[in-house]
Amino acid sequence: MDIAYFLLPFVVLIAAFFFLVVLPQRRRIASHQMLVDSLRAGDRIVTTGGIYGTVRSIAETTMAIEVAPGFDITVARGAIARLEPKAAPASTSDVAVTQHTDPDADADAGD
Repeated sequence: MDIAYFLLPFVVLIAAFFFLVVLPQRRRIASHQMLVDSLRAGDRIVTTGGIYGTVRSIAETTMAIEVAPGFDITVARGAIARLEPKAAPASTSDVAVTQHTDPDADADAGD
């Protein structure tokens, strides 16, 4: 009976570690793998290093990403942090342009 009281705290700690650390990590890994598997050419992505780009081609372990017009880099597939949402094209009628003019700005500029 004494051995059960001795082992009970260890069993509780192992169970807590499993539910608080191992399971969430497995979910993150599975989610990241689904993200990488769902990528297609033309998708806008962000790498773990903070580089924004557009996927040009996908190989087994690497991807070619266009980071500027005519400038491609190759990154590991695991280095993809997130997929950028597709931006809806904004029409010129939706954007309000305001111009702030300060009449005192010209007078203060010479001081």
